[in-house]
Amino acid sequence: MPDARDPLLLLRAAGAAREAAGLRRVLRPRAAGQDGEVDLASNDYLGLAANPVVAQAAAAAAITWGAGATGSRLVTGSTELHARLERALADFCDAPAALVFSSGYLANLATVTALTSALSAGPAAPPGGPGADHRRAALVVSDAANHASLIDACRLSHARIEITPHLDVAAVAAALAGRTEPAALVITESVFSVDGDLAPLADLHRAVRAHGALLVIDEAHALGVLGPAGRGAAHAAGLAGEPDVVRTLTLSKSLATQGGAVVGRDEVIQTLIDTGRSFIFDTGLAPPCAGAALAALEVIAADGNLGHRTRANALRIAEMATDLGLRASRPAAGVVSVILGSPEAAASAQQTCARHGVRTGCFRPPSVPAGRSCLRLAARATLTERDFAAVSRALAAVRQHVRMRA
Repeated sequence: MPDARDPLLLLRAAGAAREAAGLRRVLRPRAAGQDGEVDLASNDYLGLAANPVVAQAAAAAAITWGAGATGSRLVTGSTELHARLERALADFCDAPAALVFSSGYLANLATVTALTSALSAGPAAPPGGPGADHRRAALVVSDAANHASLIDACRLSHARIEITPHLDVAAVAAALAGRTEPAALVITESVFSVDGDLAPLADLHRAVRAHGALLVIDEAHALGVLGPAGRGAAHAAGLAGEPDVVRTLTLSKSLATQGGAVVGRDEVIQTLIDTGRSFIFDTGLAPPCAGAALAALEVIAADGNLGHRTRANALRIAEMATDLGLRASRPAAGVVSVILGSPEAAASAQQTCARHGVRTGCFRPPSVPAGRSCLRLAARATLTERDFAAVSRALAAVRQHVRMRA
């Protein structure tokens, strides 16, 4: 009889429990190209992943600089190409400075952990000298629907965390007003990654300004899609030049490559360079990714209408779903969610779409709360009428399947 403490036995039992709950996840390697499928699963909002200018820029960077950065940014991993990308991102976002990371996830980790640590150790922190524990001298107020990278950043920050209801500005203001800590961060996505709704950024900023805090905005799903020429939701809300606003970005969505960045004041960027552990101890962004991101920014600048087309296509998909009687979100940017309820229903709907030639995302707990499992449909600027016809057939089949299960 196997030992009940056998770690592999415990892992198998945990895996069986996840499978019984409909939470087993499977890797599905895709072939090159689309294989005739309509891709609504990726975050390639502007359709630049296959853009020849972007791909050629990645290849040229690999030939010039090599396949990898060869080390951390503070050792050998910073090239002239990285510096050019940082200047271009800062200019595009109307920010004084930018700092590039190897992923958006790590950019969020560094931003929250480094800023809370630095603010806690500042002159307003409790006395006690270098050996004092100032880890709880900051408050982080986080929206309940924030991305996993922000949730993990909160956990690693050692600050006091207050989770506020989704989009509830009054709750954020109350948390800031009632704090005993000298420093506070409010963190939010601008466009939320599952339902695609937009945070009330201007109202949040007023609350932050009134209470002497910092507002950290994750622009992952807004960059390239919202704002003038795709400069993001914070820019659209008039917050790009505000000193108490820090924006984190990903290069892996609208910019169609890989990596992350933070844009903000020089003091913020220097704090991340000096103390951001996921910056200091991580290998730098691969040069081909930096080259591709630079080229993508140039494509976006040359065609300022890409974001508008993405938003229009997302709205069309949402209206298709709603007209069929499905429970679809109304998109602020490129994301549409179709709520199915149970993990099994969402997984089955994903398979139904695949049979009709449409690739979709399927979000189940812990990515979404219980009862909110859904299809996640990400629009692209480059969708065609033929693509929309396939999407319409797939959603109609999902609706028929839902009726049969009811």
